[in-house]
Amino acid sequence: MELVLLTAVGVGMATVIGSVIGFIFEKASHRFSDIVLSFAAGVMLCAAVVGLIIPSLETQTGNWSLAVTVLGVICGAICVNLIDKLVPHLHNITGGKGEEKHPENAQRLNKVLLFVIAIAIHNLPEGIAAGVGFGTGDRAQALVIAGGIALQNIPEGMVIIAPMIAAGMSKGKTLAIAVGTGIIEIVGTLLGYFAVSISSAVLPFALAFAGGTMIYVISDEMIPETHAHGHQRGATYSLIIGFCLMLAFDFILG
Repeated sequence: MELVLLTAVGVGMATVIGSVIGFIFEKASHRFSDIVLSFAAGVMLCAAVVGLIIPSLETQTGNWSLAVTVLGVICGAICVNLIDKLVPHLHNITGGKGEEKHPENAQRLNKVLLFVIAIAIHNLPEGIAAGVGFGTGDRAQALVIAGGIALQNIPEGMVIIAPMIAAGMSKGKTLAIAVGTGIIEIVGTLLGYFAVSISSAVLPFALAFAGGTMIYVISDEMIPETHAHGHQRGATYSLIIGFCLMLAFDFILG
């Protein structure tokens, strides 16, 4: 149980560590921000496919395996799309500065919050995946999953800091949101550990759902944003490097 708690906290804290690093580069240039965001997009794309969608298929047996996974991906994308339509109301809760004088800040903050919400959504089933490994007694596999998730969470934490601060959100609220996404993953890990029988049944759909949210956000928000400031080529190569690096980690840890 102690190992489970330490792993859960470690996975969740990886996002916070990334956030602290993000504060160091909060005034970075558009070029640097686009490269880092693209790198994270590549990491997330690999995690969505290799770490979420493919495992969703592998954890199932029977004729409905593909249908469950495809349905999960589509539902995840639709969910984030619906959130996208509701997000214009969310920036009022976070209290960005200067939104009445600078409405572009509110629009920018809405996009960032959509990204953060998607991260929070996908953190829960990721945590469950790690927890299920411990609950079934396969500690080695659980540590492999948790290690890959933690590596992915660091750049995620980095890329959400600068955009939120640039959109006018205070540093305190920015850090609180980053910590919140990490706590969700801790909850997911413990939930998976204590409810193996339940989470094993819903895990394939949950993994695919999380993958769908990531693919939607990568395509609808992250790639367009990183290609909007004249640094398309660097952003593209950065995405590929992020994808390959996450693929390498998955292969080595696996």
